[in-house]
Amino acid sequence: MIDKNVASCAEAVSDVFDGATIMIGGFGDPGVPGRLVEALREQGATDLCIIHNGAGGGDFSLGGLIQDGRVRKLVASFPSGTGSTAFRERYLSGDIELELVPQGTLSERIRAAGAGIGGFYTPTGVGTRLAEGKETRIINGREYVLELPLHADFAFIKAHRGDRLGNLIYRLAMRNFNPIMATAGKQVIAEIEELVPVGELPLEEIHTPGIFIDRMVEVPRLPQLFAPPKRGAAT
Repeated sequence: MIDKNVASCAEAVSDVFDGATIMIGGFGDPGVPGRLVEALREQGATDLCIIHNGAGGGDFSLGGLIQDGRVRKLVASFPSGTGSTAFRERYLSGDIELELVPQGTLSERIRAAGAGIGGFYTPTGVGTRLAEGKETRIINGREYVLELPLHADFAFIKAHRGDRLGNLIYRLAMRNFNPIMATAGKQVIAEIEELVPVGELPLEEIHTPGIFIDRMVEVPRLPQLFAPPKRGAAT
């Protein structure tokens, strides 16, 4: 019987090796598989290349992994967020490498890897330092730069619901980088909020089919501490 669910985050990340390239889903806080990344901090793999939209924040999840000195290189679009102090400090001291990629290009490079596309031309970055050393081409009178796909040894993603076959549904803003990263990693590990029986997920609502998922772990969503006031209620 196919069952991709594992007992713990520690088990899910146990085979991540030193020097691995890891995609981490999410945009800001939504959709970040923070408990998987925390398990990776405990696991000890180092010299990592991380592909993520930002650089994390504080001392939890990616921010903590960078603070621990375990990230050799970051591929990101927004590395200088308000809480990204660990990255700034390590970058300015020369302890971490940065590959800055415009957000649309980042998304398309990941999608290209998952789709088996060898590269694509984009006008974004033409004439800037981001295009240095890259092939350029004139198409219909406009200059474009060639961008190559981004592959990863592992992809850590987060979803709202999943079944033991690995079929996933995202909730609201979780559906950001997670679906495309699920197609671009050699091994894809999902952190899900709720494990449901096979057949409970409506087929037409499944965002990531289970064929892309290697293993997953259920991490229930923390309860909301303060419920928002009902519309029209006195405040």
